[in-house]
Amino acid sequence: MLGLTLKHLRYLEAIATHGQFSRAAEACFISQPALSIQIKELEARVGAPLVERNARKLHMTNLGQEIVDRAKKILLAVDELDDVVRASKGPFSGRLRLGFIPTVAPYLLPDVVAELNHRFPGIEVQPREAITQTLIDELHDYRLDAAIVALPLSDQGLREFALFAEEFVLVRNKAESSKPVPSAENMSEMQLLLLEEGHCFRDQALSFCEGLGPRAKSIMEGNSLNTLVQMVSAGVGLTLIPEMAIPLETRSADVAISRFMNEAPFRTIGIVWRKSNPLAEQLMEVGAAIRQVGQQKMPNTASLVT
Repeated sequence: MLGLTLKHLRYLEAIATHGQFSRAAEACFISQPALSIQIKELEARVGAPLVERNARKLHMTNLGQEIVDRAKKILLAVDELDDVVRASKGPFSGRLRLGFIPTVAPYLLPDVVAELNHRFPGIEVQPREAITQTLIDELHDYRLDAAIVALPLSDQGLREFALFAEEFVLVRNKAESSKPVPSAENMSEMQLLLLEEGHCFRDQALSFCEGLGPRAKSIMEGNSLNTLVQMVSAGVGLTLIPEMAIPLETRSADVAISRFMNEAPFRTIGIVWRKSNPLAEQLMEVGAAIRQVGQQKMPNTASLVT
């Protein structure tokens, strides 16, 4: 017998995923020297190199990749067993790997973690911020238990549970605060600031501002809502932000917030998880707790779930 352990397999899989000892060690919550020792021990047990090391990035050898492919299936099965056991014990306890999209995380994460810790004393929330597609991929790869995203996703492998709805508001420089709020059609003639490709909030904003497709050059991009708001504060264009972002993003910016009077754009925020996840009942309870947080932060619109 080679004497391989689950720990060996998890460390090797982490290296294959992250491509660097430093990032793999961080993901495994151990030091880089300790991880190197464990991999060398694994290679000694196998009797062949599993990782090809160079100055830029690590690569798996053919044998190393084959072991990783099999290890993933083993580790997934073990994680599923762990979830089955946790599901039998009632209220959520233990690790909760919870993803957040970037247009939700800064504004909701602190309150969500506090509420979950209060409701489920045995829970250990491990948050992860990433764009929607990355979160979906990590859900399917069993690297996340659930994710907070904008609905709908239309992914047949995921269960969607709507939490709350929130309106988008218009952000303009204060010098323009006395002007009428432009219609969606008129906004297509203005310099609109949007998040860069990959953010679902960008697509939602574009769907509201009619006719922007042919005028793509008039759109400037940023990698965060904070960047967009600060650009508006500097006198560059206008932008849309979700309601939950108002307190944090406007406190140090010279901007004016305006609400759309008729057919205001909005999004539905929900929690999603794999349909096969045995913790579905517990995740519904987690969702109910997060829904309450959303309704407390946005009492006027949060209950308008579609």
